[in-house]
Amino acid sequence: MAREFQRGHKAKISDLTPGTDLYVGVQIAAPGLTFDISCFGLDADEKLSDDRYFIFFNQPKSPEESIQLLGAQSGDTESFRVTLDRIPAGIHKLSFTATLDGAGQMSQVGPGYIRIVAGGEEVVRYAFTGSEFTTERAVMLGDFYLKDVWRFAAVGQGFDGGLDALLRNFGGEVAEEEEAPAAPQAAPGFAPPAQAAAPPAFGAPPAPQAPQPAPSFGAPPASAPAPQQPMHAAPTIAAPLTPQAPPAPAPYGQPGHQPPQPQFGQVPGQGAPPTPPYGQPAPAPYGQPAPYGQPAPFGQQPPGGPQGVPQGAPAAGAGLHAALQLYKETPTGQRWTPQNKQLMRVDLTMGGAGVLARQGSMVMYQGKVDFGYKSAGFVGRAVGNATGQEMQLMRCTGRGQVFLAEEGSYLHPIELQGDAICVSAESVLAFDESLQYEVRRVEGHGIPGGALFTMQFQGTGTVIIKTHGTPVVLPVTPTTFADCNAVVAWSAASQVIVSSQVRLRRNAYPGHSGETVNLQFRGAPGNFIVVQPYEV
Repeated sequence: MAREFQRGHKAKISDLTPGTDLYVGVQIAAPGLTFDISCFGLDADEKLSDDRYFIFFNQPKSPEESIQLLGAQSGDTESFRVTLDRIPAGIHKLSFTATLDGAGQMSQVGPGYIRIVAGGEEVVRYAFTGSEFTTERAVMLGDFYLKDVWRFAAVGQGFDGGLDALLRNFGGEVAEEEEAPAAPQAAPGFAPPAQAAAPPAFGAPPAPQAPQPAPSFGAPPASAPAPQQPMHAAPTIAAPLTPQAPPAPAPYGQPGHQPPQPQFGQVPGQGAPPTPPYGQPAPAPYGQPAPYGQPAPFGQQPPGGPQGVPQGAPAAGAGLHAALQLYKETPTGQRWTPQNKQLMRVDLTMGGAGVLARQGSMVMYQGKVDFGYKSAGFVGRAVGNATGQEMQLMRCTGRGQVFLAEEGSYLHPIELQGDAICVSAESVLAFDESLQYEVRRVEGHGIPGGALFTMQFQGTGTVIIKTHGTPVVLPVTPTTFADCNAVVAWSAASQVIVSSQVRLRRNAYPGHSGETVNLQFRGAPGNFIVVQPYEV
Protein backbone atom coordinates (compact mmCIF):
# COMPACT_ATOMS: atom_id res chain seq x y z
CA MET A 1 0.00 0.00 0.00
CA ALA A 2 1.38 3.40 -0.96
CA ARG A 3 2.46 5.74 1.82
CA GLU A 4 0.85 9.18 1.67
CA PHE A 5 3.44 11.94 2.12
CA GLN A 6 2.77 15.53 3.11
CA ARG A 7 5.05 18.47 2.30
CA GLY A 8 8.34 18.10 4.19
CA HIS A 9 8.05 14.34 4.80
CA LYS A 10 11.21 12.32 4.20
CA ALA A 11 12.07 8.62 4.22
CA LYS A 12 14.87 6.26 3.26
CA ILE A 13 14.33 4.53 -0.06
CA SER A 14 15.24 1.25 1.64
CA ASP A 15 12.30 1.77 4.03
CA LEU A 16 9.95 2.13 1.05
CA THR A 17 11.24 -0.64 -1.21
CA PRO A 18 14.28 -2.96 -1.40
CA GLY A 19 14.64 -2.22 -5.12
CA THR A 20 16.75 0.48 -6.72
CA ASP A 21 15.14 0.46 -10.19
CA LEU A 22 12.30 2.95 -9.74
CA TYR A 23 9.51 4.56 -11.76
CA VAL A 24 8.69 8.20 -10.94
CA GLY A 25 5.37 9.54 -12.20
CA VAL A 26 4.17 13.17 -12.13
CA GLN A 27 0.59 14.27 -12.75
CA ILE A 28 -0.11 18.00 -13.15
CA ALA A 29 -2.61 19.82 -15.36
CA ALA A 30 -4.52 23.09 -15.69
CA PRO A 31 -6.90 24.38 -18.35
CA GLY A 32 -5.07 26.03 -21.23
CA LEU A 33 -1.61 25.65 -19.65
CA THR A 34 1.42 23.64 -20.71
CA PHE A 35 4.02 22.29 -18.29
CA ASP A 36 7.67 21.30 -18.64
CA ILE A 37 8.53 18.50 -16.21
CA SER A 38 12.26 18.00 -15.71
CA CYS A 39 14.84 16.32 -13.49
CA PHE A 40 18.03 18.07 -12.32
CA GLY A 41 21.00 15.93 -11.32
CA LEU A 42 22.88 18.04 -8.76
CA ASP A 43 26.28 17.69 -7.13
CA ALA A 44 27.16 17.91 -3.43
CA ASP A 45 26.74 21.71 -3.55
CA GLU A 46 23.26 21.28 -5.08
CA LYS A 47 24.49 22.73 -8.39
CA LEU A 48 24.09 21.49 -11.93
CA SER A 49 27.82 21.00 -12.50
CA ASP A 50 27.22 18.73 -15.52
CA ASP A 51 24.63 19.82 -18.09
CA ARG A 52 24.21 16.23 -19.24
CA TYR A 53 22.25 15.55 -16.04
CA PHE A 54 19.55 18.08 -16.83
CA ILE A 55 16.88 15.66 -18.11
CA PHE A 56 14.06 17.29 -20.08
CA PHE A 57 12.20 16.82 -23.39
CA ASN A 58 15.25 17.71 -25.50
CA GLN A 59 17.68 15.58 -23.45
CA PRO A 60 15.72 12.50 -22.39
CA LYS A 61 18.45 10.54 -20.60
CA SER A 62 21.75 10.83 -18.76
CA PRO A 63 24.99 9.46 -20.32
CA GLU A 64 24.91 6.13 -18.47
CA GLU A 65 21.06 6.02 -18.69
CA SER A 66 20.58 5.98 -14.94
CA ILE A 67 17.91 8.69 -15.44
CA GLN A 68 15.52 8.35 -18.37
CA LEU A 69 12.51 10.40 -19.48
CA LEU A 70 9.72 7.98 -20.46
CA GLY A 71 6.90 10.34 -21.43
CA ALA A 72 3.21 10.27 -20.57
CA GLN A 73 1.88 6.87 -19.51
CA SER A 74 -0.19 5.10 -16.85
CA GLY A 75 -2.22 8.25 -16.22
CA ASP A 76 0.89 10.35 -15.51
CA THR A 77 1.59 13.60 -17.34
CA GLU A 78 5.31 12.72 -17.37
CA SER A 79 7.33 9.79 -16.06
CA PHE A 80 10.96 8.85 -15.42
CA ARG A 81 12.99 5.75 -14.83
CA VAL A 82 15.64 6.11 -12.11
CA THR A 83 18.23 3.40 -11.41
CA LEU A 84 19.84 4.49 -8.15
CA ASP A 85 22.74 2.02 -8.15
CA ARG A 86 23.89 3.33 -11.57
CA ILE A 87 23.94 7.04 -10.68
CA PRO A 88 27.52 8.39 -10.74
CA ALA A 89 29.19 9.25 -7.44
CA GLY A 90 29.27 12.95 -8.34
CA ILE A 91 25.45 13.20 -8.36
CA HIS A 92 24.04 13.68 -4.84
CA LYS A 93 20.50 14.84 -5.56
CA LEU A 94 17.79 14.39 -8.20
CA SER A 95 15.29 17.25 -8.09
CA PHE A 96 12.01 16.74 -10.00
CA THR A 97 10.41 20.03 -11.06
CA ALA A 98 7.43 21.34 -13.01
CA THR A 99 7.48 24.72 -14.75
CA LEU A 100 4.98 26.64 -16.83
CA ASP A 101 5.65 27.03 -20.54
CA GLY A 102 3.95 30.35 -21.27
CA ALA A 103 1.67 32.57 -19.21
CA GLY A 104 -0.04 31.38 -16.04
CA GLN A 105 0.52 30.65 -12.36
CA MET A 106 0.87 27.49 -10.31
CA SER A 107 -2.22 28.46 -8.32
CA GLN A 108 -4.27 27.48 -11.39
CA VAL A 109 -3.31 23.79 -11.35
CA GLY A 110 -5.76 21.11 -10.29
CA PRO A 111 -5.00 18.21 -7.95
CA GLY A 112 -1.68 16.60 -8.86
CA TYR A 113 0.97 14.30 -7.44
CA ILE A 114 4.42 12.82 -7.69
CA ARG A 115 4.67 9.10 -7.00
CA ILE A 116 7.24 6.31 -6.86
CA VAL A 117 6.54 2.82 -8.23
CA ALA A 118 8.79 -0.17 -7.58
CA GLY A 119 8.21 -3.65 -8.96
CA GLY A 120 4.85 -2.61 -10.42
CA GLU A 121 3.47 -1.37 -7.07
CA GLU A 122 3.14 2.22 -5.92
CA VAL A 123 5.13 2.72 -2.71
CA VAL A 124 4.82 6.46 -2.01
CA ARG A 125 2.74 9.40 -3.25
CA TYR A 126 2.87 13.12 -2.49
CA ALA A 127 -0.33 14.90 -3.56
CA PHE A 128 -0.72 18.67 -3.98
CA THR A 129 -3.25 21.21 -5.24
CA GLY A 130 -3.06 24.69 -6.72
CA SER A 131 -4.31 26.20 -3.45
CA GLU A 132 -0.85 25.53 -1.98
CA PHE A 133 0.72 28.06 -4.40
CA THR A 134 0.13 31.68 -5.43
CA THR A 135 2.02 33.48 -8.19
CA GLU A 136 4.81 30.92 -8.64
CA ARG A 137 5.61 29.72 -12.15
CA ALA A 138 7.70 26.73 -11.10
CA VAL A 139 7.55 24.20 -8.30
CA MET A 140 10.08 21.73 -6.92
CA LEU A 141 7.96 18.61 -6.35
CA GLY A 142 10.27 16.01 -4.80
CA ASP A 143 13.91 15.05 -4.35
CA PHE A 144 15.99 11.91 -4.27
CA TYR A 145 19.00 12.87 -2.18
CA LEU A 146 22.07 11.02 -0.92
CA LYS A 147 22.70 11.20 2.83
CA ASP A 148 24.63 8.05 3.69
CA VAL A 149 21.88 6.26 1.74
CA TRP A 150 19.39 7.40 -0.88
CA ARG A 151 16.30 9.06 0.52
CA PHE A 152 13.14 10.70 -0.82
CA ALA A 153 11.68 14.06 0.31
CA ALA A 154 8.32 15.61 -0.61
CA VAL A 155 9.27 19.25 -1.28
CA GLY A 156 6.30 21.12 -2.79
CA GLN A 157 8.19 24.42 -2.81
CA GLY A 158 6.99 27.14 -5.18
CA PHE A 159 9.58 29.11 -7.13
CA ASP A 160 9.12 32.47 -8.80
CA GLY A 161 10.27 32.53 -12.40
CA GLY A 162 10.06 29.97 -15.18
CA LEU A 163 12.40 27.20 -16.28
CA ASP A 164 15.15 29.68 -17.13
CA ALA A 165 15.17 31.08 -13.58
CA LEU A 166 15.04 27.58 -12.09
CA LEU A 167 17.97 26.52 -14.27
CA ARG A 168 20.00 29.52 -13.09
CA ASN A 169 19.08 28.73 -9.48
CA PHE A 170 20.78 25.36 -9.88
CA GLY A 171 23.88 26.98 -11.37
CA GLY A 172 23.12 26.18 -15.02
CA GLU A 173 23.31 28.48 -18.02
CA VAL A 174 20.65 29.12 -20.64
CA ALA A 175 22.24 28.44 -24.03
CA GLU A 176 21.66 30.75 -26.97
CA GLU A 177 20.40 29.43 -30.30
CA GLU A 178 23.00 27.32 -32.05
CA GLU A 179 23.19 24.64 -34.68
CA ALA A 180 21.83 21.34 -33.44
CA PRO A 181 24.51 18.60 -33.09
CA ALA A 182 24.35 15.43 -35.15
CA ALA A 183 22.04 12.73 -33.93
CA PRO A 184 23.81 10.07 -31.80
CA GLN A 185 23.88 6.39 -32.63
CA ALA A 186 20.44 4.82 -32.29
CA ALA A 187 19.88 2.54 -29.29
CA PRO A 188 16.99 0.23 -28.37
CA GLY A 189 14.27 2.14 -26.56
CA PHE A 190 12.87 1.22 -23.20
CA ALA A 191 9.67 -0.77 -23.79
CA PRO A 192 6.48 0.69 -22.26
CA PRO A 193 4.32 -1.49 -19.99
CA ALA A 194 2.03 -3.99 -21.66
CA GLN A 195 -1.05 -2.19 -20.30
CA ALA A 196 -1.47 1.57 -20.26
CA ALA A 197 -2.91 1.44 -16.76
CA ALA A 198 0.10 -0.36 -15.30
CA PRO A 199 3.44 1.32 -14.57
CA PRO A 200 6.52 -0.54 -15.79
CA ALA A 201 7.77 -3.26 -13.47
CA PHE A 202 11.49 -2.60 -13.65
CA GLY A 203 13.83 -5.47 -12.99
CA ALA A 204 11.40 -8.23 -14.08
CA PRO A 205 13.15 -11.11 -15.97
CA PRO A 206 12.00 -11.92 -19.51
CA ALA A 207 9.57 -14.82 -19.85
CA PRO A 208 10.46 -17.69 -22.22
CA GLN A 209 7.24 -17.10 -24.19
CA ALA A 210 5.42 -13.97 -25.29
CA PRO A 211 5.29 -11.39 -22.47
CA GLN A 212 2.14 -11.52 -20.33
CA PRO A 213 0.09 -8.37 -19.62
CA ALA A 214 1.43 -6.42 -16.66
CA PRO A 215 -0.74 -6.50 -13.51
CA SER A 216 -3.13 -3.57 -13.09
CA PHE A 217 -1.92 -0.61 -11.07
CA GLY A 218 -1.87 -1.31 -7.35
CA ALA A 219 -2.80 -5.01 -7.77
CA PRO A 220 -0.81 -7.62 -5.82
CA PRO A 221 1.40 -10.06 -7.73
CA ALA A 222 -0.09 -13.26 -9.13
CA SER A 223 -0.46 -16.18 -6.74
CA ALA A 224 2.02 -18.33 -8.69
CA PRO A 225 4.63 -16.01 -10.15
CA ALA A 226 7.49 -17.18 -12.30
CA PRO A 227 10.80 -17.79 -10.48
CA GLN A 228 12.42 -14.41 -9.86
CA GLN A 229 16.00 -13.67 -10.75
CA PRO A 230 18.13 -11.27 -8.74
CA MET A 231 17.36 -7.59 -9.36
CA HIS A 232 19.06 -6.36 -12.55
CA ALA A 233 20.32 -9.87 -13.40
CA ALA A 234 18.51 -9.71 -16.73
CA PRO A 235 17.83 -6.92 -19.20
CA THR A 236 14.71 -4.90 -18.45
CA ILE A 237 13.60 -4.51 -22.07
CA ALA A 238 10.45 -6.63 -22.46
CA ALA A 239 10.58 -6.59 -26.24
CA PRO A 240 13.03 -4.82 -28.54
CA LEU A 241 11.69 -1.93 -30.53
CA THR A 242 12.68 -0.87 -34.03
CA PRO A 243 15.93 1.04 -33.59
CA GLN A 244 15.28 4.71 -34.15
CA ALA A 245 17.54 7.65 -33.67
CA PRO A 246 16.22 9.80 -30.85
CA PRO A 247 15.69 13.47 -31.67
CA ALA A 248 18.77 15.60 -31.30
CA PRO A 249 18.74 17.93 -28.28
CA ALA A 250 17.55 21.28 -29.57
CA PRO A 251 19.06 24.47 -28.13
CA TYR A 252 17.50 25.30 -24.81
CA GLY A 253 14.49 27.53 -25.15
CA GLN A 254 13.51 26.12 -28.60
CA PRO A 255 10.33 24.04 -28.86
CA GLY A 256 10.84 20.31 -28.84
CA HIS A 257 8.73 17.24 -28.53
CA GLN A 258 6.33 17.42 -25.64
CA PRO A 259 3.97 14.65 -24.53
CA PRO A 260 0.27 15.37 -24.97
CA GLN A 261 -1.38 16.89 -21.93
CA PRO A 262 -4.66 15.47 -20.63
CA GLN A 263 -7.66 17.77 -20.82
CA PHE A 264 -8.15 19.44 -17.47
CA GLY A 265 -11.17 17.95 -15.76
CA GLN A 266 -11.06 14.71 -17.80
CA VAL A 267 -9.23 11.50 -17.10
CA PRO A 268 -7.03 10.30 -20.01
CA GLY A 269 -8.89 7.77 -22.11
CA GLN A 270 -12.33 8.91 -21.05
CA GLY A 271 -14.79 11.23 -22.72
CA ALA A 272 -17.22 13.67 -21.17
CA PRO A 273 -18.50 12.78 -17.68
CA PRO A 274 -21.75 10.77 -17.66
CA THR A 275 -25.06 12.53 -17.15
CA PRO A 276 -26.28 12.07 -13.56
CA PRO A 277 -29.51 10.11 -12.97
CA TYR A 278 -32.72 12.08 -13.05
CA GLY A 279 -33.41 13.87 -9.79
CA GLN A 280 -29.78 13.89 -8.64
CA PRO A 281 -27.50 16.95 -8.79
CA ALA A 282 -24.58 16.96 -11.17
CA PRO A 283 -21.15 16.68 -9.52
CA ALA A 284 -19.14 19.85 -8.98
CA PRO A 285 -16.57 20.79 -11.66
CA TYR A 286 -13.17 19.18 -11.36
CA GLY A 287 -11.04 20.84 -8.70
CA GLN A 288 -14.05 22.65 -7.09
CA PRO A 289 -15.84 21.54 -3.91
CA ALA A 290 -19.56 20.97 -3.66
CA PRO A 291 -21.69 24.07 -2.89
CA TYR A 292 -21.38 25.21 0.70
CA GLY A 293 -23.80 23.44 2.96
CA GLN A 294 -24.48 20.66 0.42
CA PRO A 295 -22.33 17.55 0.88
CA ALA A 296 -21.27 15.53 -2.13
CA PRO A 297 -23.45 12.47 -2.87
CA PHE A 298 -22.56 9.63 -0.52
CA GLY A 299 -19.82 7.44 -1.94
CA GLN A 300 -18.96 9.85 -4.78
CA GLN A 301 -15.27 10.50 -5.30
CA PRO A 302 -14.17 14.09 -4.68
CA PRO A 303 -11.79 15.76 -7.17
CA GLY A 304 -8.66 13.70 -7.69
CA GLY A 305 -10.24 10.38 -6.74
CA PRO A 306 -9.09 8.10 -3.92
CA GLN A 307 -5.35 7.82 -3.49
CA GLY A 308 -3.91 4.61 -4.89
CA VAL A 309 -6.43 4.37 -7.77
CA PRO A 310 -4.93 4.99 -11.23
CA GLN A 311 -6.23 7.69 -13.48
CA GLY A 312 -7.98 6.19 -16.46
CA ALA A 313 -9.68 3.52 -14.34
CA PRO A 314 -13.50 3.59 -14.15
CA ALA A 315 -15.13 5.21 -11.15
CA ALA A 316 -15.25 2.85 -8.19
CA GLY A 317 -18.71 3.99 -7.07
CA ALA A 318 -19.77 3.41 -3.49
CA GLY A 319 -17.16 1.82 -1.29
CA LEU A 320 -14.94 2.35 1.71
CA HIS A 321 -12.41 4.62 0.01
CA ALA A 322 -15.10 6.62 -1.77
CA ALA A 323 -17.06 7.15 1.45
CA LEU A 324 -14.01 8.23 3.46
CA GLN A 325 -12.69 10.52 0.72
CA LEU A 326 -15.10 13.23 1.91
CA TYR A 327 -13.18 13.48 5.18
CA LYS A 328 -9.65 13.39 3.82
CA GLU A 329 -7.06 15.70 5.36
CA THR A 330 -6.99 19.13 3.73
CA PRO A 331 -3.42 20.41 3.10
CA THR A 332 -3.15 23.98 1.87
CA GLY A 333 0.52 24.80 2.32
CA GLN A 334 -0.33 27.19 5.17
CA ARG A 335 0.83 27.01 8.78
CA TRP A 336 -2.75 26.91 10.13
CA THR A 337 -5.36 24.95 8.14
CA PRO A 338 -8.97 24.33 9.24
CA GLN A 339 -9.87 20.71 8.46
CA ASN A 340 -13.51 21.45 9.21
CA LYS A 341 -15.38 23.86 11.48
CA GLN A 342 -14.26 22.04 14.62
CA LEU A 343 -10.76 20.74 13.82
CA MET A 344 -7.60 22.77 13.21
CA ARG A 345 -4.23 21.58 11.86
CA VAL A 346 -0.97 23.42 12.50
CA ASP A 347 2.14 22.56 10.45
CA LEU A 348 5.16 23.05 12.70
CA THR A 349 7.54 22.69 9.74
CA MET A 350 6.41 26.12 8.52
CA GLY A 351 7.64 29.05 10.57
CA GLY A 352 10.35 28.99 13.19
CA ALA A 353 8.38 29.55 16.40
CA GLY A 354 6.53 26.87 18.32
CA VAL A 355 2.85 26.80 19.19
CA LEU A 356 1.19 27.21 22.58
CA ALA A 357 -2.07 25.27 22.88
CA ARG A 358 -4.55 24.55 25.65
CA GLN A 359 -3.61 21.39 27.51
CA GLY A 360 -5.65 18.42 26.34
CA SER A 361 -6.59 19.98 22.97
CA MET A 362 -4.34 17.69 20.89
CA VAL A 363 -6.36 14.97 19.16
CA MET A 364 -3.70 13.64 16.75
CA TYR A 365 -0.26 14.49 15.38
CA GLN A 366 2.05 13.35 12.57
CA GLY A 367 5.82 13.53 12.42
CA LYS A 368 8.31 14.20 15.18
CA VAL A 369 6.59 16.58 17.59
CA ASP A 370 7.66 17.40 21.14
CA PHE A 371 5.07 18.39 23.75
CA GLY A 372 6.15 20.23 26.88
CA TYR A 373 4.45 21.93 29.80
CA LYS A 374 4.34 25.73 29.48
CA SER A 375 4.82 27.14 32.95
CA ALA A 376 3.43 30.60 33.65
CA GLY A 377 5.78 31.06 36.61
CA PHE A 378 4.82 32.14 40.09
CA VAL A 379 3.83 35.65 39.05
CA GLY A 380 1.82 34.39 36.06
CA ARG A 381 -0.07 31.88 38.18
CA ALA A 382 -0.82 34.53 40.79
CA VAL A 383 -2.11 36.95 38.17
CA GLY A 384 -4.16 34.22 36.47
CA ASN A 385 -5.76 33.12 39.72
CA ALA A 386 -6.55 36.70 40.70
CA THR A 387 -8.01 37.75 37.34
CA GLY A 388 -9.66 34.55 36.12
CA GLN A 389 -7.57 34.69 32.93
CA GLU A 390 -5.31 31.73 33.65
CA MET A 391 -4.52 29.38 30.74
CA GLN A 392 -3.08 25.89 31.19
CA LEU A 393 -0.82 25.66 28.13
CA MET A 394 1.46 23.14 26.44
CA ARG A 395 4.28 23.97 24.01
CA CYS A 396 4.34 22.11 20.68
CA THR A 397 7.67 22.08 18.79
CA GLY A 398 9.40 19.89 16.22
CA ARG A 399 8.64 18.93 12.61
CA GLY A 400 5.18 17.62 11.96
CA GLN A 401 1.47 18.43 12.02
CA VAL A 402 -0.69 18.70 15.13
CA PHE A 403 -4.49 18.51 15.07
CA LEU A 404 -6.33 20.53 17.73
CA ALA A 405 -9.95 20.57 18.92
CA GLU A 406 -11.94 20.99 22.13
CA GLU A 407 -15.45 19.83 22.96
CA GLY A 408 -16.72 20.35 19.42
CA SER A 409 -16.27 24.13 19.58
CA TYR A 410 -16.12 26.07 16.32
CA LEU A 411 -12.54 27.21 15.61
CA HIS A 412 -11.52 30.46 13.91
CA PRO A 413 -7.91 31.43 13.01
CA ILE A 414 -7.22 35.16 13.39
CA GLU A 415 -3.96 36.38 11.87
CA LEU A 416 -2.35 39.40 13.50
CA GLN A 417 0.12 41.53 11.57
CA GLY A 418 1.38 43.92 14.22
CA ASP A 419 -2.11 44.74 15.52
CA ALA A 420 -3.83 43.57 18.72
CA ILE A 421 -7.04 41.85 19.81
CA CYS A 422 -8.66 41.22 23.20
CA VAL A 423 -9.97 37.70 23.85
CA SER A 424 -11.24 36.01 26.97
CA ALA A 425 -8.86 33.28 28.08
CA GLU A 426 -11.80 30.88 28.06
CA SER A 427 -12.15 31.41 24.28
CA VAL A 428 -8.48 30.79 23.33
CA LEU A 429 -7.51 27.38 21.98
CA ALA A 430 -3.96 27.97 20.65
CA PHE A 431 -1.64 30.66 19.31
CA ASP A 432 1.83 31.17 17.85
CA GLU A 433 4.52 31.51 20.47
CA SER A 434 5.78 34.60 18.63
CA LEU A 435 2.75 36.59 19.84
CA GLN A 436 2.94 38.71 22.98
CA TYR A 437 0.08 38.25 25.44
CA GLU A 438 -0.83 39.86 28.72
CA VAL A 439 -3.76 40.35 31.08
CA ARG A 440 -5.59 43.60 30.47
CA ARG A 441 -7.89 45.29 32.97
CA VAL A 442 -11.42 46.31 32.02
CA GLU A 443 -12.93 49.04 34.13
CA GLY A 444 -16.20 47.96 35.71
CA HIS A 445 -18.01 44.74 36.56
CA GLY A 446 -17.97 41.44 34.82
CA ILE A 447 -16.57 40.35 31.51
CA PRO A 448 -16.60 36.88 29.92
CA GLY A 449 -15.20 34.50 32.51
CA GLY A 450 -16.68 36.47 35.40
CA ALA A 451 -13.61 38.61 36.10
CA LEU A 452 -12.47 42.22 35.63
CA PHE A 453 -9.86 41.36 33.03
CA THR A 454 -9.28 39.90 29.57
CA MET A 455 -6.29 38.70 27.51
CA GLN A 456 -4.67 40.93 24.92
CA PHE A 457 -2.65 39.37 22.07
CA GLN A 458 -0.33 41.53 19.98
CA GLY A 459 2.38 41.06 17.37
CA THR A 460 2.74 38.91 14.25
CA GLY A 461 1.19 35.47 14.30
CA THR A 462 -2.10 33.60 14.55
CA VAL A 463 -4.43 33.03 17.49
CA ILE A 464 -7.15 30.35 17.32
CA ILE A 465 -10.43 31.40 18.94
CA LYS A 466 -13.15 28.91 19.83
CA THR A 467 -16.87 29.70 19.91
CA HIS A 468 -20.15 27.94 20.60
CA GLY A 469 -21.78 28.03 17.18
CA THR A 470 -21.16 30.48 14.34
CA PRO A 471 -20.26 33.95 15.68
CA VAL A 472 -21.19 37.34 14.28
CA VAL A 473 -18.80 40.30 13.90
CA LEU A 474 -20.37 43.71 14.52
CA PRO A 475 -18.89 47.17 13.99
CA VAL A 476 -18.52 49.32 17.10
CA THR A 477 -20.89 52.30 17.26
CA PRO A 478 -21.68 54.68 20.15
CA THR A 479 -24.76 52.57 20.91
CA THR A 480 -23.25 49.08 20.77
CA PHE A 481 -24.10 46.93 23.81
CA ALA A 482 -23.48 43.21 24.31
CA ASP A 483 -24.07 40.65 27.01
CA CYS A 484 -20.78 40.02 28.78
CA ASN A 485 -21.40 36.26 28.75
CA ALA A 486 -21.77 36.18 24.94
CA VAL A 487 -18.86 38.45 23.89
CA VAL A 488 -15.87 36.47 22.61
CA ALA A 489 -13.40 39.12 21.43
CA TRP A 490 -13.06 42.75 20.40
CA SER A 491 -10.50 45.04 18.80
CA ALA A 492 -7.96 46.28 21.31
CA ALA A 493 -8.54 49.91 20.35
CA SER A 494 -12.18 49.77 21.46
CA GLN A 495 -13.20 51.47 24.68
CA VAL A 496 -15.19 49.15 26.96
CA ILE A 497 -17.58 50.49 29.56
CA VAL A 498 -19.62 48.28 31.90
CA SER A 499 -23.34 49.00 31.97
CA SER A 500 -24.73 47.25 35.05
CA GLN A 501 -28.44 46.51 35.34
CA VAL A 502 -28.53 44.44 38.50
CA ARG A 503 -31.98 43.08 39.38
CA LEU A 504 -33.18 40.46 41.81
CA ARG A 505 -35.02 38.73 38.99
CA ARG A 506 -33.95 38.21 35.38
CA ASN A 507 -37.47 38.50 33.98
CA ALA A 508 -37.42 41.09 31.22
CA TYR A 509 -39.80 43.99 31.10
CA PRO A 510 -40.13 46.86 28.60
CA GLY A 511 -36.89 48.83 28.45
CA HIS A 512 -34.82 46.13 30.15
CA SER A 513 -32.96 43.28 28.50
CA GLY A 514 -33.25 40.93 31.43
CA GLU A 515 -29.43 40.64 31.65
CA THR A 516 -27.59 41.63 34.80
CA VAL A 517 -24.41 43.03 33.19
CA ASN A 518 -23.92 44.51 29.72
CA LEU A 519 -20.79 45.88 28.08
CA GLN A 520 -20.89 49.08 26.06
CA PHE A 521 -18.31 49.49 23.30
CA ARG A 522 -17.07 52.74 21.83
CA GLY A 523 -14.37 53.49 19.33
CA ALA A 524 -13.37 54.95 16.00
CA PRO A 525 -14.65 53.40 12.75
CA GLY A 526 -12.93 50.09 12.06
CA ASN A 527 -13.32 48.67 15.56
CA PHE A 528 -15.37 45.52 16.03
CA ILE A 529 -16.72 42.97 18.50
CA VAL A 530 -17.24 39.22 18.08
CA VAL A 531 -20.36 37.73 19.67
CA GLN A 532 -21.35 34.05 19.81
CA PRO A 533 -24.91 32.67 19.89
CA TYR A 534 -24.32 31.23 23.35
CA GLU A 535 -23.96 32.49 26.92
CA VAL A 536 -21.11 31.20 29.03
